[in-house]
Amino acid sequence: MWGSRMALRRLQKIAVAPLSIKEGIASNVQREMSTLQRVYVTRQIPPEGLKILKESGQVQFELWDSDDVPVSRAELLKKVKGVDGLLCVLTEKIDAELLDAAGPNLKVLSTMSVGFDHLSLDELKKRGIRVGYTPEVLTDAVAELTVALLLTTSRRLVEATHEAKTGGWGTWRTLWLCGHELANSTVGILGLGRIGVAIAERLAPFKVKKFIYTDVAPRPELAKAINAEYVSFDELAKQSDFLAVCCALTPETKEICNKELFSKMKNTSIFINTSRGGVVNQEDLYEALAAGQIAGAGLDVTVPEPLPTNHPLFTLKNCVILPHIASASYTTRNAMSALAANNLLLGLRGEPMIKELKL
Repeated sequence: MWGSRMALRRLQKIAVAPLSIKEGIASNVQREMSTLQRVYVTRQIPPEGLKILKESGQVQFELWDSDDVPVSRAELLKKVKGVDGLLCVLTEKIDAELLDAAGPNLKVLSTMSVGFDHLSLDELKKRGIRVGYTPEVLTDAVAELTVALLLTTSRRLVEATHEAKTGGWGTWRTLWLCGHELANSTVGILGLGRIGVAIAERLAPFKVKKFIYTDVAPRPELAKAINAEYVSFDELAKQSDFLAVCCALTPETKEICNKELFSKMKNTSIFINTSRGGVVNQEDLYEALAAGQIAGAGLDVTVPEPLPTNHPLFTLKNCVILPHIASASYTTRNAMSALAANNLLLGLRGEPMIKELKL
């Protein structure tokens, strides 16, 4: 497993060696430039990735030069025409329409994300397009944020801050703003992968009594690292005092967290999701929170993103919503950018990518 700082240093060293352009007359340089492969980058990615692309001497790339406003669909369809490579982020839907617009030159797609539910994998496979992605480098940042969100939700920190700011802080009261602590609790993990293990490792010092998990099948090697017990989906709901969702969004996991799950959870339990919004039925979650079926929820991901400010979940004091920032540390985002750039360049050279999604 790569830590994000170690990964960034390693990726800076791995960066594909620049292609040399010998000194000569301008026409020779122009001839060299005309043979460079064309790449479109759909967002102003962090500087380490851009630096690798610029200094590679391998590609000429065009960039949607904004981090605040995504490229429009119409503009994207126009810009991908004839490109050899595409570097995208998770806000871009890569489907048959876009791949048709790009045309037969497109050989490599590199996404600056660990998730790939925005990619039409069948269409990419059908066209023989290689896909790079950025797992592992964001594990530490996502695990840290998950723990922070869990504590913020369970100890009611957003409510407490609001009370302090708005004059609600009066005399000391015996049960005012009481929350739920981790000591002697059971923590459940839905989808035990690298991130789930990293979350458990960070929670263990809080004197958690037991870790349990469920997945498509037992994962004994990963479970051994955190002394976690494999249980059924129903038992995960019934036993967990804290339930952290870490699974990928697939057709099988779509809205797997619904009223059936919430109805089996303790009314003192805390639900945390830092995976993908689509694994949760948000209407069912609202009902469970509003009715006191569960004690609280912390969400870093929603459907849609951004979640409209008039969404019912925002009206609940026991629901903490963050704007999808789990991997948002400078080190991690630069490491993701560097990995995405290296994947793209290696793929265009016909070499093995550092992290390639096997289709």
